[in-house]
Amino acid sequence: MKNYQLAQLNIAKMKEPLDSPLMADFVNNLDRINTLAENSEGFVWRLKDEGGDATTIRYFGDDVVVNMSVWTDVVSLSNYSFKSAHADIMRRKREWFDRMDEAYAVLWWIPTGHLPTVEEAKERLEHLKQYGPTPHAFVFKKVFPEPDAISSKEMNVTGACPVE
Repeated sequence: MKNYQLAQLNIAKMKEPLDSPLMADFVNNLDRINTLAENSEGFVWRLKDEGGDATTIRYFGDDVVVNMSVWTDVVSLSNYSFKSAHADIMRRKREWFDRMDEAYAVLWWIPTGHLPTVEEAKERLEHLKQYGPTPHAFVFKKVFPEPDAISSKEMNVTGACPVE
């Protein structure tokens, strides 16, 4: 069994409230995309509210939605994010969400079996904003290996994010 799994957080500032006509297509795709994640290779866990998604969790502000999940490894999360129907939805993100001038997504390693809290995720995102990618908090463009990996060299798994 692996000692570490990959946690991820991403946030997005909505252009309008979730119940607005502008956000309808985003909301209508949530169940499909969340089910796709849960059925993807390497998926471990995702943050959910009472409705089965995380749309009521407003830890980062009233107009900011949160997505947080745990995966077995970077490749599994990358495949889901950029090579599945999730990528098709993400290509449309500018329809629903404002462009964010600072970091809005972060990756970090957690001990296997640990479920991260939103507070923990916020700390990792703040660390990324302040210091850039480090082994403590990183991004797809600059991935760091698991803490107990043989090599401490940085690795680039996916190159540029195709949906940014």
